Amino acid sequence: MTTENVIQGRLIGTAEVDLIRRLLGEHPDWHRTRLSRELCVLWDWRNDAGRMKDMAARTLLLKLEQRGLVVLPSRRGPSVNAHRNRSLPFCDHDRTPIVGSLQTLMPLTVSTVGGRCEELGLFKSLLGRHHYLGLQNTVGENLKYLVRDRHGRVVGALLFGSAAWQTRPRDAFIGWSIAARKARLSLITNNTRFLIPAWVAVPHLASHILAHVSRRIDSDWRAKYGHRIELLETFVDRSRFRGTCYRAANWICVGQTQGRTRNGPNEGPSVPIKDVYVYPLNRHFRKELCDDHP
Repeated sequence: MTTENVIQGRLIGTAEVDLIRRLLGEHPDWHRTRLSRELCVLWDWRNDAGRMKDMAARTLLLKLEQRGLVVLPSRRGPSVNAHRNRSLPFCDHDRTPIVGSLQTLMPLTVSTVGGRCEELGLFKSLLGRHHYLGLQNTVGENLKYLVRDRHGRVVGALLFGSAAWQTRPRDAFIGWSIAARKARLSLITNNTRFLIPAWVAVPHLASHILAHVSRRIDSDWRAKYGHRIELLETFVDRSRFRGTCYRAANWICVGQTQGRTRNGPNEGPSVPIKDVYVYPLNRHFRKELCDDHP
């Protein structure tokens, strides 16, 4: 590996690959989980809350193997990610039509989804069954929300995860340098899923939920991960949606993607072109994001 590359937010070059190869050679009995944890210890690779970034390390190792740079030990069991997909069964949920005005649903209750099986199973069921993109495993920092009306009926679900590594419209809007983007990308989160179930038909509900979550997500993120969030982003498929609820919630459309995957590979268009929306959480977001030194 003659050049350095950013993988899972880390700068990986010859020295890092050589370290992994040495660990593999010296410890042939280590399984993949042990290797990823040891890397986190050696690199002191932790989030701002002090937790080891074990899943990010595992993903990094898989990407290095895909590039032919390392040979990982054989799996000792089913993929952890595959197990996570099966770990919670889909939950039944009420699909009785919900119609009327927003006021009839108020007050809404917005709650974060943690490790509770019932809540997490419901969240997975809603997005897995009813969102057109389905639900994939989340790697890295993320927050899940369920929204209920005054009667306890679920009327929405949202998932926020890692920001796109690069996207020209967003980066131009922020005005940051490459160095600042590498250092500060964790201060942005991407609204990767937003679902209002098909049986819920309430005008202005979606924009109201977005506004509510925008007001609280920074404090929720600080509580879970120990650092703030400065900017929200999302990508809206232009062939399916007009982005009306985002605009109504004061999100800003800053341009369109080029039809490439979220981590910015060099191949030609391979996915639908999407509108890029952002939502600054405070008026000083550019100063906070453009500082090359966190």
